[in-house]
Amino acid sequence: MVESLVLRFHEIQGDGDGAVLSLVGGKAANLGVLTRAGFPVPPGFCITTEAYRRIADAAGLDHVIEALTRASSHDLATLNRLAEQARDLVLAAPVPDDIADAVRVIIDGPVAVRSSATAEDLPHASFAGQQDTFLNVVGADAVLEAVRRCWASLWTDRAVAYRAANGIDHRVVRLAVVVQDMVQAEVAGVMFTADPVTGSRRRAAIDAAPGLGESVVSGEVNPDHFVLDKLTHQVQERRLGDKSVAIRSLVGGGTERVTLSQADSCLTDEQLVALARLGTRVEKHYDAPQDIEWAIDADGVLWLTQTRPITTLFPVPSTAPKDLDDLRVYFCFSVAQGLQRPITPMGRSAFRLLSAMPARFMGISVPDPVKGAPAFAEAGERVFVDMTGVARSRVGRAIVPRLLDVMEARSARILRDLLSDPRLSVTQRSPLPFLRKVTKFAAEHALPALAVQALVNPAAPRRRVARLRQVLRVRLAPPPADAPPAARLAYVERVLGAALVPLLPRIASAFIAGFGMLGLADRLLGDRAKAGEVQAVLRGLPNNVTTEMDLALWQVAQGIRKNPDSARVVLETPVARLAEQYREGTLPADIQGGISRFMEVYGHRAVAEIDLGLPRWSEEPGHILGILANYLRLNDPEAAPDVQFARGAAEAERMIRVLARRAGGVRGAVVRFALGRARALIGFRESPKFFVVTVLAAVRRQIHLIGVNLVDRGLIDNADDVFFLTLAELREHVNLPDGVDDLRDGMDDLRDTVAARREAYDRELRRKHIPRLLLSDGTDPESTVSTSTASQAPVEGALVGTPASAGKVTGVARVVLDPVGAYLEPGEILVCPSTDPGWTPLFLTAGGLVMEMGGANSHGSVVAREYGIAAVVGVTGATDHITTGQRITVDGTSGVVFTAENTS
Repeated sequence: MVESLVLRFHEIQGDGDGAVLSLVGGKAANLGVLTRAGFPVPPGFCITTEAYRRIADAAGLDHVIEALTRASSHDLATLNRLAEQARDLVLAAPVPDDIADAVRVIIDGPVAVRSSATAEDLPHASFAGQQDTFLNVVGADAVLEAVRRCWASLWTDRAVAYRAANGIDHRVVRLAVVVQDMVQAEVAGVMFTADPVTGSRRRAAIDAAPGLGESVVSGEVNPDHFVLDKLTHQVQERRLGDKSVAIRSLVGGGTERVTLSQADSCLTDEQLVALARLGTRVEKHYDAPQDIEWAIDADGVLWLTQTRPITTLFPVPSTAPKDLDDLRVYFCFSVAQGLQRPITPMGRSAFRLLSAMPARFMGISVPDPVKGAPAFAEAGERVFVDMTGVARSRVGRAIVPRLLDVMEARSARILRDLLSDPRLSVTQRSPLPFLRKVTKFAAEHALPALAVQALVNPAAPRRRVARLRQVLRVRLAPPPADAPPAARLAYVERVLGAALVPLLPRIASAFIAGFGMLGLADRLLGDRAKAGEVQAVLRGLPNNVTTEMDLALWQVAQGIRKNPDSARVVLETPVARLAEQYREGTLPADIQGGISRFMEVYGHRAVAEIDLGLPRWSEEPGHILGILANYLRLNDPEAAPDVQFARGAAEAERMIRVLARRAGGVRGAVVRFALGRARALIGFRESPKFFVVTVLAAVRRQIHLIGVNLVDRGLIDNADDVFFLTLAELREHVNLPDGVDDLRDGMDDLRDTVAARREAYDRELRRKHIPRLLLSDGTDPESTVSTSTASQAPVEGALVGTPASAGKVTGVARVVLDPVGAYLEPGEILVCPSTDPGWTPLFLTAGGLVMEMGGANSHGSVVAREYGIAAVVGVTGATDHITTGQRITVDGTSGVVFTAENTS
């Protein structure tokens, strides 16, 4: 029994796997690993979770834990009340004699007593500081009392709230206790083996102060702060704190706080190098950046008192070079597409295959299309593109930042700042290779001829897009209903690999010509055009499939509005019930028919629609039904979206005439022609994405049917689990014969794979910051750029972004992080991280738009202009700085957002 209750560090086996974690918790498991690996860890032992289980059973915690499980993670009052009940029950329970005897046998000298929870010091959740620590505990009785208080600290308010916020089940968490020889430190502190601010894996950050490390960990002291280059061991930053307080051990046990006045550094450069080397060794052992607590005693001996993974860093792509001197630059394709949330494994796998053909068009070798183009990368469950070649090319440096200026302006500023890094010097100086590829590509797809045709006859692109839709419809003809999974997978790979990409250049030629005309007019006008006037020409654009979709949904609402009884059904019935009735076909005929007609054309679309792992509107219509209810609440005829759209189109035509007259003569005639063609052609920019999403929806249906087959064969539990696999994994399983007994190992593997990936996906859903650009050493360049919103703001506290849609509006803000189920009162200003077409139905009732992502010609900007609502995009931290209900002013002409506090 003693052996199951108490384990010395060297007796703790395993490398942090599930069995050892459940017995000793994260902290003790790490100390066991470090001790057996020969790191300088103070000796000690662990009182295992078996001891805690017996205490918890005796305390009768079950009813409290069940109540906590039912409580909302946002109901802090209830969480705190229940946490207090749990603590009281644990503190009242006596320590069993056999546990006390086991501890008494080992105790010898002063010790530190620390909690080690089973959900602690994990790769995805560190739980740092959530449970209690007791330092310089002397005597067995004092140690046992500290152990009891550690057990109770599993139920501190902060620990309970942290578990609730991170989705950790209170019922499965247990606590072990670490008892470790006390290091009487002269200096101690914390070391991060990666820079926690910038994310750089090359830099180690060290905080240090005299005395015990608790003063640094608890934040009671302003420590000395150092940042070292881990490769050269050069100190890159040195900031000395006042170190006004030190915590030191008392002779009879316990600690005292001593007032100090120490201006000098508490660490020598030699000690800093020793710490950096120790950190590098620990990091290599775990193959992950570490948060390390350390101490140096009076004899100058360096001790490692604990380590845990740094859980806040954004991961680097698995394909990133291990050599930190080999710097690569990755651009987040997910964020550029308005998608903050992670993409399912199957969604990313589809984009790998889609990336192969464009790469081949540009002469890049792609040995296995399922693995994707060489530039394809993944990190944090998102899609990235390796754009190191762009950064090192003279042509790339000239073109890409300018493209980002209009598509994702903040990324353009970050990229320009990054290009000054000497590690990204230009290696491709000649433009000839690029020009040869572009010329060949343009000739193969007849892009110059198609662009000229569009300029001569703007109706031609619309007819061409209609023909290409028919071509795509033929190519997407599904396999027979009784097709085997292998045939469905062949269809998926064929469609993603070859059916779509060749069509896109023929669409793009139209809006590229349109943007060219817009640029020509802007150059000809020069300072004759005031801020926002050229952009005003783009209001109410024709040929935009997303605008057409939103207005089609508005017309459905108008049809429902004609029948007061039907309108009442939509307004008064819960959305979930409406969706259920729609699927059953039991809604009133005008509602059912209107939505069905809409779904026939647009049911393949969705929020976050570039991820084929997510349901389409035709599968889950709740979002669309909620938007319909919003539309029915809009009662001002002048604010009706179709009226505003027509008004915007009329204003745009008037502005063309004004600008042409202002330019005068031949110049004016050219300006009139150029702006007219810009209006006719730029709306086609939304068509390629419409085609892409059409393909993804068709592919999703076939993959779901493969999932049904895998369920029937017992390989996965639910058909939707298939979206947490990859195309390569489907290849391995669709041809397996039915009813074979030796498939059980594969069954377990697939279920375990799906469960692990769902857990990773759910964790990533909680991540709040996604880097626009990411370096292979982990650096988020946005954290180091020299420009800041505050320094650019014309009024202190105002938020600065990129002008997207001219106009100025003051109204109440509505911060929306997820459009599904979002409610927007007519006239409210929508504040959001980013948008894709799934968001745009909300635009119809919005008074204005503030978006953290985007540029002047990103998706949200284009739609905002077409609806004539003032918009500012690329506003860093908008959803943090603005709160729902706050009154703000959006100046879409200057690109500034004012709050009530800075407009007075």
